Amino acid sequence: MKIVVATTAGGLDDTVSPVFGRCPTFTVVDVEGKKIKNSSVIQNRYAGATGGAGIQAAQLVINQGAKAVIAGNYGPNASMVFNQAGVEMISAQGISVRDAVMKYLEGELSPITAATMPMFGGMGMGGGRRRGGGRGMGMGFMQQTPMGPPITPPMPTSQMPKEQELQMLETQVKTLEQQLDQTKKRLEELKK
Repeated sequence: MKIVVATTAGGLDDTVSPVFGRCPTFTVVDVEGKKIKNSSVIQNRYAGATGGAGIQAAQLVINQGAKAVIAGNYGPNASMVFNQAGVEMISAQGISVRDAVMKYLEGELSPITAATMPMFGGMGMGGGRRRGGGRGMGMGFMQQTPMGPPITPPMPTSQMPKEQELQMLETQVKTLEQQLDQTKKRLEELKK
């Protein structure tokens, strides 16, 4: 079985990326039973796409023969592609690729079935900045951070199962904590 993990540099010791469609690399992990047999790294050539990064990256992962994919967050387009292809989406971050794969194999990480980020959460059309004088929420309503993925407002959860909403919110908290740590670290570097 193949499990594909969204990563920054790639490899079993890299940390799971907080974003799927725009992660720089994917680590492809071959497993047999509950053991990792092999891994390889592929570039996400769609990370900088002006639009449709999630769909194209999802197709790239499917073409690798993945039965499951692991990332911090998934947009609605990638989520739709994975659901149609029967690829399990696992939400995890802040842990190594190796740990995430092992936790999945041990049943400690459960698949999700819906997006964890709202539509237009990436860098497409609005470039992550508000357009049109700040009125409305248009295509660029995400606030882009200098050290990580966009900070997303909570998505409507009224129709989401409670367990899935809890998992999504915990994932968002971890992402924000990582971004805060990175920002503090960079701030200290700049003060020196």
